[in-house]
Amino acid sequence: MGETVEFPSNGHTCGGYLATPPSGRGPGVVVIQEWWGLNAHIRDLCDRFAADGFVALAPDLYHGKETKEPDEAGKLLMELDLAEAARDMLGAGKWLAQRERTAGDRVGIVGFCMGGALAIYAATLSDVFAAVVPFYPYMGITAAAKPDVTKIKGAVLGHFAEKDGAYTKEQVEALEAELRGAGVDVEFFWYPGADHAFFNDTRPEVYDPDAARLSWDRTRAFFRTHLATTVAPV
Repeated sequence: MGETVEFPSNGHTCGGYLATPPSGRGPGVVVIQEWWGLNAHIRDLCDRFAADGFVALAPDLYHGKETKEPDEAGKLLMELDLAEAARDMLGAGKWLAQRERTAGDRVGIVGFCMGGALAIYAATLSDVFAAVVPFYPYMGITAAAKPDVTKIKGAVLGHFAEKDGAYTKEQVEALEAELRGAGVDVEFFWYPGADHAFFNDTRPEVYDPDAARLSWDRTRAFFRTHLATTVAPV
C-alpha cells in the first residue's frame, strides 16, 4: 500500500512515505512524526489512513534517522532545524495537494507529540492546510517556533491527555482562546486517565485503546468534513 517517495521542498528534495487508498484517489493528509523519526508506527498510520480512503504522506523530517532510545530522540529533536522542517512540511502539503490522485487542492495535517506542535506551526505558514489535528503537542517546540496561530486558515481539532506533562491545562486553554479569538474553527478534546502518546500502539506502557479509538474516529470524521472528499463512510 505504501511506498518511499521524494518530493520538491523549496529548491531541495525531501523523502517520505506515501500510502494511497485502494480506490487510487482520496483527500490528502500529511502525517508528522513523533520525535522517534519516520518509523514503522508512522508508516503504519499512513497505511491506516489509506485504508480509510485518504492519500497519506509522512515527510521524513530527520532525513533517514530514527531511534527507539529517548536520549537519542531528544538529541534528534534538539538538532532539528525548524526552518528546514517547515520547508519540508510545506513541500509535502503542496506536493500532495497537486497530485492527480489527491481530491481537492487543500490537504489535512496531523502530528503526534513533536509532530503535533509542528503541525500547528506548519498551518500558520500556508493555507494549503484546510484541517489541522495535533495529538498531545509538545509545547516546548511551540515556544521555540513562536507560531502566530492567528494566521491559521484551516479548522483545528486537538487531542490532549489528562496525565500529560508536555503541556499544562492553562497552556491548552490559552491556545484554544487565541484560536477562537482569531475566528479559527477549533475543537479540543481531553482524554481522562490517558497519558502522553496514548495513541501509539507500539508503546504498551502508555497506549490507551479506548482513547486511541475515540480520537481516531474523531480525526477521520473531522478530515472528511473539512477536506474535499470522495470517501464513502466506513
